[in-house]
Amino acid sequence: MDSMRIVSVNVASAEPIDIGGDSVLTGILKRPVDGAVRIDEAGLEGDVVCDTERHGGPDQAVYAYAAADYEWWSRELDRELAPGTFGDNLTIAGLPEDIHVGDRLLIGSVILEASAPRIPCKTLAARMDDSGFGLRFRRAERPGYYFRVLNGGEISAGEAVTIVEDPSSSVTMLDLYRLSFQPSPQPEDLERVLAAPIAERLRRRFETKLAAVADQV
Repeated sequence: MDSMRIVSVNVASAEPIDIGGDSVLTGILKRPVDGAVRIDEAGLEGDVVCDTERHGGPDQAVYAYAAADYEWWSRELDRELAPGTFGDNLTIAGLPEDIHVGDRLLIGSVILEASAPRIPCKTLAARMDDSGFGLRFRRAERPGYYFRVLNGGEISAGEAVTIVEDPSSSVTMLDLYRLSFQPSPQPEDLERVLAAPIAERLRRRFETKLAAVADQV
């Protein structure tokens, strides 16, 4: 694996964006910042989460996206995409194409634990000025990863990142991502991912699907 490093640390203030003709405040318009940024279990200092029902919280405090995936999208869309375009807090060079739930990133004293993939939404489509971008993002299978913060501290662009894999985990981010879109998932697949330390929003989604399957038996 190539050496990992933070390319950019990105935060946002609340700004309006047009979603289906409505002006909605969002924190997706993240931009790179200079210098060290404090990070704790709530996320990055100076960053805002407007839609707290669907975003943020202790289980999804930090969103990371791979620099290689930005390069891929820039070629795919035939335009340069700046770090933070997808609403990522951390743009990371060398971030693997897939990681396991429970894998950890070490950045100095900061410890992040992988909890969920990013599921595309209307806000992302509005950010990209393309109503069909959610489906395009889904099919690309380059979702980026959410992390909970196990140990806080300060982070800055240029810092080295080390990944520590969870040897007990058999559930990957792409497993969760693909299962999220399956209309009729198998109960054993749902039970397998529910046994992993996944983010609570995703847990509720899979528990609802499992209950629906049980009602059909």
